Amino acid sequence: MRRAPTILHLDMDAFYAAAEQAAKPSLRGKPVVVGGIGPRGVVATASYEARVFGVRSAMPTAQARRLCPNAAYLSPRFTLYRQVSESVMELLRALSPLVEPLSLDEAFVDLEAGGVPAETAAVRAVGERLRRDIRAATGLTGSVGLAGAKMLAKIASEAAKPDGLVVIEPGTERELLGPMPVRTLPGVGPATAETLRRAGIHTVAETAEAGEAELVRLLGKAHGGGLYAMALGRDDRPVVAERDAKSVSVEDTFEVDLTDRTRVRNEVLRLADRCVARLRAAGRSGRTVVIKVRNYDFSTLTRSETLRGPTDDPAVVREAAGRLLETVDTTGGVRLLGVGVTGLADFTQEDLFAQIATEREARELAAAGAVAGPEAEAAREPEPGPEPPRRWHPGLDVVHEEFGAGWVQGSGVGRVTVRFETPWSAPGRVRTFAVDDPALRPGEPLPLRGGPDQSSAPAIRPKSESGADGAGSVAGEEISRR
Repeated sequence: MRRAPTILHLDMDAFYAAAEQAAKPSLRGKPVVVGGIGPRGVVATASYEARVFGVRSAMPTAQARRLCPNAAYLSPRFTLYRQVSESVMELLRALSPLVEPLSLDEAFVDLEAGGVPAETAAVRAVGERLRRDIRAATGLTGSVGLAGAKMLAKIASEAAKPDGLVVIEPGTERELLGPMPVRTLPGVGPATAETLRRAGIHTVAETAEAGEAELVRLLGKAHGGGLYAMALGRDDRPVVAERDAKSVSVEDTFEVDLTDRTRVRNEVLRLADRCVARLRAAGRSGRTVVIKVRNYDFSTLTRSETLRGPTDDPAVVREAAGRLLETVDTTGGVRLLGVGVTGLADFTQEDLFAQIATEREARELAAAGAVAGPEAEAAREPEPGPEPPRRWHPGLDVVHEEFGAGWVQGSGVGRVTVRFETPWSAPGRVRTFAVDDPALRPGEPLPLRGGPDQSSAPAIRPKSESGADGAGSVAGEEISRR
């Protein structure tokens, strides 16, 4: 424990929803919910205007719609969130070399390692300046907690929400923590809280009064001992600049239960390819392949297989995932599938048997093609089908050849509604197009800061008023579909 509150915890306020409000002037001050928009979607973040109605993160979107039917329900735009997050993290790295990101919108900072004097006034001044810099750089707000330990700094930032700063002076920890519910402490989930409740323990003060021996009896040596230390306000975990990932995984939830075994297998193989792509992008390999299957009744199964050595070969991961799927009964219907790789390493050890099998399969296919002749090969070539219709998810960035940049408000019955506005414009106009309108295409997120000052200008300029080097040329850029 430190003698000064030199550990800072930053938590951006309603990050995804706030970024969407900053990007879409017509949504500012209105309830916004970001997450899965389908019938099985889950809320990722709700704006404070939506939280008034009881909407919370991790809540099913269907329930959120019942509580707040007039909110704007948007699909996440992680490209934008990562851009904003990097701007925030740069500001944190300017304060100290020891920055520990926890997610896109949350991080610990060791101010002492950055040369900030170990005095309350000095660290408070740094925290206030950080909040101002974040607002100037991104237009968003963040809450700051300052304390002598990581656990306390996180509790302080939660108490500071929204858009505030709280300092916990060393020596006041037990007085502050005492009346708080035991769920406030890190690592206390529903199961642990229920165990403590049955023992008559409800608050942090009661946890400390129970004593270490009683907590160890109830929860085990490691968990009970750690919980007792935290109840006393003790937390000696250092701020770690590099957090080593333990696994890489991807998963998908389906709007309709999958009952066709072939479809389930194809989805697992597709997820395996996505997982390997993420693995390679991180420059890692993995030794253990894991699949996750959530059935129609919400029961969840996981299966894993450990390979002889770490790999980033998609064929090896696909093969292992396929074998694991064979051990799971999916006849009742599957609502979620996932594929992950654990036991990460920085090198690969080629699976020679898989490589030999792949090469043998390739030779067999080539031989079969040579025997059958070109006519049979042509017959096996699938007929090109019609291009599937474009899906316009709410919140998606779009560009129209005439009206410029905007975002999708909604779509259905062959039509898509677009509001044309930018982060630096006034609330824009709404227009409706056919879903296959050739003049409308997906776009890229615009920066929340740095655009032209158009606060009093209309959100849409007619094409005839756009110069060759102005907004018209920007709107005309070739942007790849997502």
